[in-house]
Amino acid sequence: MKLVRKDLEKDNAGQVTLIPEEPEDMWHTYNLLQVGDSLRASTIRKVQTESSTGSVGSNRIRTTLTLCVETIDFDSQACQLRVKGTNIQENEYVKMGAYHTIELEPNRQFTLAKKQWDSVVLERIEQACDPAWSADVAAVVMQEGLAHVCLVTPSMTLTRAKVEVNIPRKRKGNCSQHDRALERFYEQVVQAIQRHINFEVVKCVLVASPGFVREQFCDYMFQQAVKTDNKVLLENRSKFLQVHSSSGHKYALKEALCDPAVTSRLSDTKAAGEVKALDDFYKMLQHEPDRAFYGLKHVEKANEAMAIDTLLISDELFRHQDVATRARYVKLVDSVRENMGTVRIFSSLHVSGEQLGQLTGVAAILRFPVAELSDQEDESSSEED
Repeated sequence: MKLVRKDLEKDNAGQVTLIPEEPEDMWHTYNLLQVGDSLRASTIRKVQTESSTGSVGSNRIRTTLTLCVETIDFDSQACQLRVKGTNIQENEYVKMGAYHTIELEPNRQFTLAKKQWDSVVLERIEQACDPAWSADVAAVVMQEGLAHVCLVTPSMTLTRAKVEVNIPRKRKGNCSQHDRALERFYEQVVQAIQRHINFEVVKCVLVASPGFVREQFCDYMFQQAVKTDNKVLLENRSKFLQVHSSSGHKYALKEALCDPAVTSRLSDTKAAGEVKALDDFYKMLQHEPDRAFYGLKHVEKANEAMAIDTLLISDELFRHQDVATRARYVKLVDSVRENMGTVRIFSSLHVSGEQLGQLTGVAAILRFPVAELSDQEDESSSEED
């Protein structure tokens, strides 16, 4: 993401002009936009024209519109963002108050104005404009007959390909059908890796599976690379890291990211940090439940006691339509930071973020046990229901 201009007043009202440069930046843009914001960008509008003879025709005209945002639709697989709203600035082609949908896309500049830029939104702009936050991890999670090729970016886990091949069982004295099907499966996975993984950007490719599937697959892949003189695979052989997972389904990626060999290799990536924080929370919940809480009211009470060491919170909560509720989450984040706590904002599109979402989207690891809070656990959760 490229920051072109930032004009903020003392009360944090104002506007920023940004240029998304990669598909990942569209996810950041989606998280920056909120209903009621003002969005200015170039767009195409179908305009009806009447000639001197009275005949009516229509032309598609490029114009710049400023909309008051009403609905935001994000397609995570295509990384496309559609923003619908009403025109709030005079335009020769579009009446004031008329509805229009702007499609935001990479390399197209836009200006976003808000009445209040909060700390969470400003932090996201900083992160999006920092080149160190680029996608640098890929993963192949597999079992016999099923594989998922994923890209693990700082903000989401994208499934780029799913490979499914029916593998017949080995028969006594005849394994040829099984072996042929397995070879066909491996070949399709290799093709998916070559098609979807950019080795110029990716620092590490995790190959995760139960049993010996990963070893057999990697042996096959590099034998074929030698036979076909595939320079891309051979030159990047050192980037492949084999780890255990319980299955070939996407959710098993969390186990692979938890592997100590992986965390040391990916120590500088946000994804590994999120997974470790969630893992620490579950361990604390199991061994010292008085130091691990989840649910907004519960976590807020822990924060009042200045007990929060690490706050785990989903970015989904900052997209809440209700301004007061959103402000409540922002206030919690700011307060934890003021009390020298660590805040980890999880992406709802990451495997770890999906799991945090099942725990209400907000959880905390405490510095010290706060026993009276655990007594209120049932009461707190029933109030939220």
